[in-house]
Amino acid sequence: MTTAAQTGTTESKSEKNGRPAQGGATMVSGGSTGATEPAATRGRTSIADVVVVKIAGMAAREIPGVYDMGGGLSRTIGAVRDRVPGGRPNVGRGVKVEVGERQTAIDLDLVVEYGVPIADLARDVRENVIDAVERISGLEVVEVNITVNDVHLPDDEDPERPAEARVE
Repeated sequence: MTTAAQTGTTESKSEKNGRPAQGGATMVSGGSTGATEPAATRGRTSIADVVVVKIAGMAAREIPGVYDMGGGLSRTIGAVRDRVPGGRPNVGRGVKVEVGERQTAIDLDLVVEYGVPIADLARDVRENVIDAVERISGLEVVEVNITVNDVHLPDDEDPERPAEARVE
C-alpha cells in the first residue's frame, strides 16, 4: 500500500465539511522520476483552480436557456468591464470551485431565460459541466450546486441595446 508521504502528494480537506479545501492548484497525477519509469508517469501534473472555474463556466454557458451567470453585483461589474475597450468577458463569473487532490465541487449562479423549465435546465447544465470538467481535467466532480438568481424577461432592457425613445 502506498501512502501520501511515499508518493509525495498531499490531500487537504476542509475540517468543517470534509470536502476538498480551496487552494491554488491541484495535483492530478503523482508521477515518479527516473529513466526506468514509463514516459507517461515521469513527473506530476497540477491543475490550477482557475482552470476548473473556466471549464465549468464555459460548459454552463453552452446550454440554451442560460442567459447570464453571477449575482446582481457581479453582473453589473461584468457589464461595465465588457464595455471597456480591450476588455474580455469573464467566463468565471458566477462559478466557485473547491478543488482537492482528485475531486472537485462546483457552485454555479445562473440567470435563466423566462419560460425555460428550471429543473430541466439545471439538469442539463449539471450534466454538461460534469462531463466537461471530468473529460478535460481528469478530476472527479462530486457535486454541482446550482443557484438560480434571476429570470431574464423578454421585456428586460438589454444593456447593449439603447433604450427606445418614448416620444417622437
